[in-house]
Amino acid sequence: MIEPRYRAARVGGCLEATLERRADGSTLLRSTEALAWHPQRLSDLLEQWAQDAPERTFVARRHQGGDWVRISYAAMLERARSVGQALLSHGLSVERPLAILSDNDLEHATLMMAAMWVGVPFVSVSSAYSLLSTDHGKLRHILGKVTPGMVYASDARFGVAIEAVVEPGVPVVLGEGTLAGRPSLDFAGLLATRPGPEVQQAHAATGPDTIVKFLFTSGSTRQPKGVITTHRMLCANQQMLRQCMAFLADEPPVLVDWLPWSHTFGGNHNLGIALYNGGTIYLDDGKPTPRGIAETLRNLREISPTLYFNVPKGFEEISAAMEHDEPLRQSMFRRVKAFMFAAAGLSQAVWDRLDAQGERTVGERIRMLTSLGMTETAPSCTFVVGTTARSGDIGLPCPGVEVKLVACGDKTEIRFRGPNVMPGYWREPALTAEAFDEEGFYCTGDAVRFIDPADHGAGLRFDGRIAEDFKLSTGTFVSVGPLRARIVAEGHPCVQDAVITGLNRDQLGAMVFPRLADCRQLAGLPAEAGPVEVLHHPAVRDFFQALCTRLHAQGTGSANRIERLHVLVEPPSIDHGEITDKNSINQRAVLSHRAALVEAMHADDQADPWLIRPHGGPRA
Repeated sequence: MIEPRYRAARVGGCLEATLERRADGSTLLRSTEALAWHPQRLSDLLEQWAQDAPERTFVARRHQGGDWVRISYAAMLERARSVGQALLSHGLSVERPLAILSDNDLEHATLMMAAMWVGVPFVSVSSAYSLLSTDHGKLRHILGKVTPGMVYASDARFGVAIEAVVEPGVPVVLGEGTLAGRPSLDFAGLLATRPGPEVQQAHAATGPDTIVKFLFTSGSTRQPKGVITTHRMLCANQQMLRQCMAFLADEPPVLVDWLPWSHTFGGNHNLGIALYNGGTIYLDDGKPTPRGIAETLRNLREISPTLYFNVPKGFEEISAAMEHDEPLRQSMFRRVKAFMFAAAGLSQAVWDRLDAQGERTVGERIRMLTSLGMTETAPSCTFVVGTTARSGDIGLPCPGVEVKLVACGDKTEIRFRGPNVMPGYWREPALTAEAFDEEGFYCTGDAVRFIDPADHGAGLRFDGRIAEDFKLSTGTFVSVGPLRARIVAEGHPCVQDAVITGLNRDQLGAMVFPRLADCRQLAGLPAEAGPVEVLHHPAVRDFFQALCTRLHAQGTGSANRIERLHVLVEPPSIDHGEITDKNSINQRAVLSHRAALVEAMHADDQADPWLIRPHGGPRA
C-alpha cells in the first residue's frame, strides 16, 4: 500500500510523553519537550511587531462587504494607546471593566488591544445574548457579575438589550448610530483621544498575572462562569502552540476566521496565533450556515490561508463547495500547512473528502490537527500534529502541561495543571474551589482513554463528558459521547447533533436536531418551506426511519442500541443554553428544557408524529 503524501510542515512539542503510574492509581503524562521562554505579556507582542514589521497588516475586515480595510501593527499600537487613554479617563479598572457586546470587527479588535495595553480587563459577550435572546438572561448575568464601567456595541441593533440590562449610569459607546432615549459616545471620539503619560504608567504596571479578560463559559444547567484569563495563561499557551505547530515560526501566519472572540477558540487560540507570531487575521463575516457560508467562500477564494480553523459544520460546507468550485479549491490548498477543527467531532467522511480534494488539487494531503482544550486552560492542553490522527483523537500533552488521568467509575477523567490554567472564576470562590483537586489540577469532567493501552505514545482519545453519561434502570452504564458521534456520522448530512435519552429507563432513545437545509434539499422543497413541511416529507421520513433501523441494528446491547428516535421540530434555544453561537449542542440543557418530551418519548406517546421506532414496527 502506498503511503499518502502530506504537505511538509514542521511540528513538534507533543510528539512524545513520559508516563508515571502512581500509587494512588492515577497516571501522569508530560511532554518530553520543555516549554521554552515566552514573553511576560501578550501586549509585548503588539509592541514587538509594531517595531519589527510596522506596515504588516495585523487585522483586516471588508468595509460594508466591499474592499478590505486593514490595520497594521504600527497603527494598532497607536490606536491602542489612544483608546487606552479614553478607558482610563472614564475610570475603568478590574472592578469596572470594559464589556463588548458585538461580533468581531475592527473596533472590537482595537478595544481589546487598548484594554490589554493599559491593564483594563474586558469581556467579549456573544452577540447572540443581545440580538437573538428574548429575555437577555445570560447577558444580564454576565454584566451583573463583571459590573462594567463601559459598554461597547457596534450599532443601534443592540439598543433593546442595552436598555434592558445596562445600568443607566454606565457609558455606552457605539461604533455608529445613536440610541433612542439614551446618550452614547462615539467610537471615533475614543480613537481621537490624545494619550497622556498615564497610558505608559498603566502599561508599565501590567505583568504576567494581570487580568487580560473575563471569558465566560457557555453554561449548561448553571449560569455561565467568568474565567479569569491572564497574560501568563495566554503567553504560555501561545508558546505551547508554537512548539507544537513549529511551522508558525517559519512564516507569518495568515488566517481567514469567523470564530467569535467571545469563545476561547476564536478569541484566545486563533487571534492569539496571529498576534503572537506576527501574522494577519482576515475577519470573515460568514458563518457555517447555508446562507452564511457564501461570504466565507468568497473570502477564501480571495485570501489563501496558511492555517485554517473552523467548526465541523464549516469544514463540511467548504468541502462540499470545493467539489464543484475550482478557484475555491486552488485558493484553499495553495499554501495552507494545516487544518484544525474544534467544538465537536469532525465527520470522518468530511475528513476523507478533504484529503481527496488536497490530493486532486495539489498532489498532497493537508494534515488535520486536533486537540483538547477549554476556556479554563486558554485553551490548548493536548495536541495531535501527526498525519495518522482520526476524528476523536486528542494526542499527547503540550510542553509545560501536566496531564493527570483519574479513574471515575468505569471512565477516566483527564485533569490539567500548568501555566495556561486559570487562577479561578471571577467572583465565584465556591465554584473555583470545586474546579481543582487537592494537587491543583483542573478537573475537566472530560473522559479519555488510551488509543493503544500497550503504547501510551499513541496518544489519547476523547471518550465523552463524564457528566453526560448515565445508567439505565438495569444499572448498565451508557457512554454518551461515542453514541452521539455515531448518530451524527450515520445521519450525515441530515443530522446536526443528537441528545441521548434513557436515564433510569429500560431502553435508549435519541432526540435528533435535523439540518433543515439538507433535509429540504433531500425533499426537493423550496428554500421557503417550513420545518413541519420539510420533516413531514416522505423522503425525509424515510431517511430518519432508515437511520433509526440502522442504529438499532448496530447496537450490541442495551447500552448502545437505539430503540426510539424523535426528530425535533423546535430548533435549539440559546435562551435555555441548548446551543452556543458555534452551533455546539449542550446535552444537559436540552434534557432539562425538554423533560416533558423525553417522558412522552419513553411512554411511546401514540400522538407523537415525530417518534420513530426501528423497522417502523409497533411501539412497545
